[in-house]
Amino acid sequence: MQDTLYPLLAALAGYLIGSLSFAVIISRVMGLSDPRSYGSGNPGATNVLRSGNKLAAILTLVFDALKGYLPVLAVVLWGAPLGLGEGTAALVGLGAFLGHLWPVFFKFEGGKGVATAAGVLLALNPLLGAATLATWLIIAYFSRYSSLAAMVAAVFAPFYQMLIWGMSPIVLTAGIMALLLIWRHEANIKKLLNGTESKIGQKSGAAAAAATPPAGSSKKHPHGVGPRPHGHSHHHHDSKPKGKKQ
Repeated sequence: MQDTLYPLLAALAGYLIGSLSFAVIISRVMGLSDPRSYGSGNPGATNVLRSGNKLAAILTLVFDALKGYLPVLAVVLWGAPLGLGEGTAALVGLGAFLGHLWPVFFKFEGGKGVATAAGVLLALNPLLGAATLATWLIIAYFSRYSSLAAMVAAVFAPFYQMLIWGMSPIVLTAGIMALLLIWRHEANIKKLLNGTESKIGQKSGAAAAAATPPAGSSKKHPHGVGPRPHGHSHHHHDSKPKGKKQ
């Protein structure tokens, strides 16, 4: 009985912890708009950054990773006396990831799960987590696409585990997370194929529009929009008749 009950309770606890949508929680605490109401509508660190508050975005990233890391680490460190091994740790990690995608406390409106998945992998196998993060960094550096880097890193993770450390429950958890993560990036995939996906550091459409001079303005005439007002000229002519002295 305990062999089934304890792993299920642990997985449920992982799901509930994963259901804490820190993008929404931190935004509320800091007096910001709900991240589901602007930008991509995704409650994650990247969309919170669109609010202009970098601290809120960093806190969201850290806590989203921790909610995947800490529940798994708790099983790894203290689960043995209860008979909870690597399989339960992997199940708890998957539960936390699913909680982020479909949070029970926030109308099942969750994020894409990149930070939470990274936290899960780091707790299950620190070397696997490091290898996955390194893959993200390499792809992001050369492509400048965060979404592409996340998907490639996610796909590589189960293969890293299988080829380097062998078959284990971690392979299944990493594989399921990779498939779900790619599915949650469907809109990004379409933008990548159309060449409209934003690159890392690239200005958003709103910022670009703000940086564009208004229609009708002229660099040669920076004083305003439209035709110059009568009587104003950069070339001032002497109105006195030539050849006469005052």
